[in-house]
Amino acid sequence: MIRILVVDDQPMIRAGISAILAAQPDLTIAGEAADGVEAVRLARRLTPDVVLMDVRMPEKNGLDAARELLAPGVVTAPKVIMLTTFDIDDYVYDALRAGASGFLLKDVPPADLIAAVRTVASGEALLDPRVTRRLIENFVQAQPAAPASTARVEQLTEREREVFLLMARGLSNGEISDTLFIAEQTTKAHVSRILAKLQLRDRVHAVVLGYETGLVRPGSNPLPQ
Repeated sequence: MIRILVVDDQPMIRAGISAILAAQPDLTIAGEAADGVEAVRLARRLTPDVVLMDVRMPEKNGLDAARELLAPGVVTAPKVIMLTTFDIDDYVYDALRAGASGFLLKDVPPADLIAAVRTVASGEALLDPRVTRRLIENFVQAQPAAPASTARVEQLTEREREVFLLMARGLSNGEISDTLFIAEQTTKAHVSRILAKLQLRDRVHAVVLGYETGLVRPGSNPLPQ
C-alpha cells in the first residue's frame, strides 16, 4: 500500500486529489495539509511514501517545505511530487534541485496522476513531457557550466558516460539499450552505478546535472560525440 500526503491550500483541490487516489486499491491517503508548515509536521509524523506538494502556499511555500523534507541526512525522506498551475514556474526548477522527484500540472488527467504516484513510489523519476525538459532547458541554458558538477561526471567510465548522457536527454532504459546495442539489464546496472557514483536521487536529477554541466544542451544530439 502506497501512503500519500496531499498538500494544497485549496480545500476543493485537496479533496479532489484525495478522492481520485483513495479509489485505487494500492493507494491510501495518510493525511492532508493546507500549507508548508503543516506539511512538514505531518510528513515527519506520518512518514508517507509520497507527498503531493503544491508549489505556492501561505505560511511556507512548497519549495521550502520540500527542502526541509529532503534535506541531506533525513532518514525517512518521502518522494515529493510538486504540483503547479503554471507550465513554467521558477519554483519548480529549484524544487528539482532540492530533491523533488518531479512535478505535475494540476490539470493532469486522473489516470496520469495515479500513474505518477506509482512511478515515484517505485523509485523512478517523474518527467512530465509537457513541461519538465523545457523548464530545465530554459533555466539552465543561460547559466555557465558548474566546474564542481563537471568534475563529478569525470569519474564515470566511458560506457557510463555514454549512458549518463542518454539519461540526461530523458531516454528510458529501453531506449538507451536500443541506442547503445546493449541488454536492458546491463543498462539498468549502469544506471544504478551512475546514480550511486554521482550521488543522484533519481533520473530527474541526472537530467538536471546533464544540463548544469553543459554536457547536454537544448536541441543537441542525444548521442555522445
